[in-house]
Amino acid sequence: MRSAALVAALVGVLGTHQGADDAWLSWTASQAQGIGKAAYVQGRVGGIFDTRLLKTERSYNYKLAATWMTPDVIRAAARTLQLAQRLSDGEAKALVAEAEAASGTVVMVEIDPREGSGVIPEDWSAFLGPAGEGREGSGVRGANTPKLRDVKALNGVLRRNYDYDRFWVVFPLRRSDGPPLFAPGVTQAELVVRIADREGRVKWPIPPSFKR
Repeated sequence: MRSAALVAALVGVLGTHQGADDAWLSWTASQAQGIGKAAYVQGRVGGIFDTRLLKTERSYNYKLAATWMTPDVIRAAARTLQLAQRLSDGEAKALVAEAEAASGTVVMVEIDPREGSGVIPEDWSAFLGPAGEGREGSGVRGANTPKLRDVKALNGVLRRNYDYDRFWVVFPLRRSDGPPLFAPGVTQAELVVRIADREGRVKWPIPPSFKR
């Protein structure tokens, strides 16, 4: 259980980020679920016809799923928990504040190896950026941050599929040379996941909550 002081501190952080916009605290369960599910996308790392004649320590391709934890998605997860666990508004706001304490934007990446070894290489990587930049402009590299698995509002709204391994990847909101990751006018974000010599991509529209 969080102490009253910690909850108050977390809510104070939320106030800095969101002001008085607490409309999400009145979302119905179906509204929260719909917002959370809309951020869940699926893809594949490696082609569907990739040969199985690879070294046995690798899978020939990987199922990929990803949830972009935008402000609205974080609030949808917190609201879902609030309704399920009968949390107070203050406790729900604390969940949001805890989730938004990450320095950047978070994507929950889920990977399921298909045949072969069933092992995900440790040196896999993920990049986030505007859609359509191509291989040479694939955004910024994310940092796998295992400790975020304990942040409840960063677990999305969907029941977990245990066939997939889950990773929480934090991406900076600015490129290394200074410009923002998503320039004004960009409408789609793209996640690129690279495993060994294989690559997969998934996309999302950039929501108003993220632009704010």
